[in-house]
Amino acid sequence: MRRAWITAAVALVLAGGATAYAVSVRQPAAPAGSTALAGDRIFFRDSAGQVASVRATDPSGPRQPLGLRCDRFAAAATSAICLTGEVGASLPTATALILDQELHETRRIRLAGVPSRAQVSRSGRMISWTVFVTGDSYRTSGFSTWTGILDTRTGYLVVNMENIHLYVDGRRYYSPDVNYWGVTFAADDSTFYATVSTRGRTYLARGDYTKWEAHTVTTGVECPSLSPDGTRIVYKRRDDVAPGAPWRLAVLELAGLRSVDLAETQGVDDQAVWLDPATVAYARGGRIFAVPADGTGTPHELISGGTSPVRLRAPG
Repeated sequence: MRRAWITAAVALVLAGGATAYAVSVRQPAAPAGSTALAGDRIFFRDSAGQVASVRATDPSGPRQPLGLRCDRFAAAATSAICLTGEVGASLPTATALILDQELHETRRIRLAGVPSRAQVSRSGRMISWTVFVTGDSYRTSGFSTWTGILDTRTGYLVVNMENIHLYVDGRRYYSPDVNYWGVTFAADDSTFYATVSTRGRTYLARGDYTKWEAHTVTTGVECPSLSPDGTRIVYKRRDDVAPGAPWRLAVLELAGLRSVDLAETQGVDDQAVWLDPATVAYARGGRIFAVPADGTGTPHELISGGTSPVRLRAPG
């Protein structure tokens, strides 16, 4: 049954790939009066799935709706992605809407699976996403993920990055069960980090988009997010003791691979984001929280009734 499901999903994605290249006409993604992407604001999904923004200096203040309904949302500089699941389909499917700075649709990509993660590189050039194609969460045994990457400058689309040349402990690695998720790009738009899972082990992998290869760095890192200066990764690690979910947020210094747990002791199943070099934000229980990135302090609620937080920054 699983083999048949994957086969059907592949057929759907191939069809969606053709559609993705055909649909390139700009269409308004938001109604009149909505705002385009702008700096010094935090964008997020509200409790109804609508995307809105607040001033970064006043996150509890007035909300400005964008007129988008998404299951996952991410944005940076002049690009955004709205990842939505299809309701009522016989097989789980999703659509990735690629948007420009004015929130006009520039591309529509059909996908097989359930929306999971979405990220945009700081320059806005590279967009990535993850969908579950079997199971419905990282807790499900035998789950499978497809992670895609779109280069908005060249238009080149990778629907599933599982064919990237992977090196584990320095040696070329082959296995049919390799899964990637949670891509996060560095400032050069070629270097990226992602989680890779195989044979019951989970690794942090450092990838090179230009060379199309990835090398494992360390183990136990899930849903990484690279800091603005490119020196640290905020991630979730397995922690079956934490209440609510078996993950705990931590920050890894890439230079020495030293890790520190953050002050959030509740279980967090999210790909956290950096609000600034000293603070990360994440969703928990339908609310968005912030916490210092060095393990000190205490978490505080940033936005009530929200998920998918994004702090927009200017390129460079």
